[in-house]
Amino acid sequence: MFVSSRSTAIFGDFQTPAVLASEVAALAASANGGYAAVVEPTCGTGNFLVAAIQQLGTSASFHGYDINPAHVRDCLDKTRSAGVEAHVECLDFYDLDWKGIFNSLPEGLLVIGNPPWVTNAALGAMGGANLPVKSNFQGHSGFDAKTGKANFDISEWMLIRLLEGMQRKTATLAMLCKTATARKVLLHAWRSGLELDRSSIHLIDAAHYFGVSVDACLFLTHTGKLDAAERATIYEGLSFATPVQTFGIVNGEMVSDVAAHQDLADLDGIEYRKWRSGVKHDAARVMELEPTSNGYLNDLNEHVELESDYVFPLLKSSDLANGRLTPQRSILVTQTQVSDDTELIRSTAPKTWKYLMEHADALDSRGSSIYAKRARFAVFGVGPYTFSPWKVAISALHKKFRFQVVGHIAGKPILVDDTCYFFPCESEEETEFFAGMLNSDVALRFLHSLVFFDSKRAVTIDALKRIDLKKLAERFGLQDRAAAYLSRAPYEAGAQQLLVFEKRAKYRTK
Repeated sequence: MFVSSRSTAIFGDFQTPAVLASEVAALAASANGGYAAVVEPTCGTGNFLVAAIQQLGTSASFHGYDINPAHVRDCLDKTRSAGVEAHVECLDFYDLDWKGIFNSLPEGLLVIGNPPWVTNAALGAMGGANLPVKSNFQGHSGFDAKTGKANFDISEWMLIRLLEGMQRKTATLAMLCKTATARKVLLHAWRSGLELDRSSIHLIDAAHYFGVSVDACLFLTHTGKLDAAERATIYEGLSFATPVQTFGIVNGEMVSDVAAHQDLADLDGIEYRKWRSGVKHDAARVMELEPTSNGYLNDLNEHVELESDYVFPLLKSSDLANGRLTPQRSILVTQTQVSDDTELIRSTAPKTWKYLMEHADALDSRGSSIYAKRARFAVFGVGPYTFSPWKVAISALHKKFRFQVVGHIAGKPILVDDTCYFFPCESEEETEFFAGMLNSDVALRFLHSLVFFDSKRAVTIDALKRIDLKKLAERFGLQDRAAAYLSRAPYEAGAQQLLVFEKRAKYRTK
């Protein structure tokens, strides 16, 4: 069942159109020689079970589960009308022993349906209580566990539990979900050693079927034996006729296009310059400002006077993506590193402190747990690198990649926000050298082979750090000049320099 903001908050209730359920069941039937049992874990009113009955006939057994008693009654009525007395129960997905259920059924099992697409955070915000027990099942640590990476689609949790229950069983999983969710589930399965064979993603038009703009698919995979290749092919539509590309694990890391990556695999190497995220503050209406002739204007339409000490010119992801490199906005940055005591502002910049106190409610109520044990009015993502006079920077949100040379203005370094990534440089020449190489066709094609454009952030630090600047320079015969720059590590306390990295690389190859 697809979840929409218009849905019942408790259940996340939005039924799959019968025509789409029929197409999914037809593809699932064609992908296997036959099924002895069909299970729809979140059956709703039963469209998938009915579609499976129409495809497979009455020789198989049919089983459905749903937390909504009204849906259970409707599902029973529909399956009876289709000529089958299905086993349908009003039970909560999270309370069921899926391994026990699957083991009680014969070999040749089809698990089919459309679990909720909403995230755990969104469903909680809608007032829904039907959530899995909180756990860091994705294995994130530190900062990632506290921020966006720890948020997940409910369907991601459900699909992983279903695949775990299907282990050592000859079975097929055919589920509608977001394409990003299918990819995350596959990554988890591959890294956890789950038995998967012949995995594929079939793109669907979610706007046509559900009236929403989201990258969605049918996720199809099989269990019963281990496919060591750790690959999945993306197809256009609900068939195997038009393959788009194959993604998977290469040398322990996920790539979006295996064939393209193999052509440029020599660029996959060491992070000689540490990529950083821009300043994170979670209070744009207060912290982001428009310079005026006599001060600043915030997004609350308030005219304010601030000392210049803590105010810096700012570029955002849309600025970088569109080549607007002369800042039109500023940002109030309360620290030069996350350990700074912001109480210093009270004495060194009293106007700024007064402004912060006037907006203390907004700043103190920032939801992210990263601020919980920090100084009052703290920001995140700051260090010596933040204030470097030159940066190579890129938007994380835009699909048209362009590395930009970001400098300084009026004696102040230009900062970027947390929708951008960058690394610091010491001079304009150095910045242009690296930006020029990174904007080359070969570097951009390599980056394309790593990223997934259906993700909220098209570009990630994990992808950027895999671009080996030394190997890239060697492609253009510029290794000597690159080595001169890479032998230094500007604005990075304790950073590894070129020689040390090379020793580490040799160690890794043993």
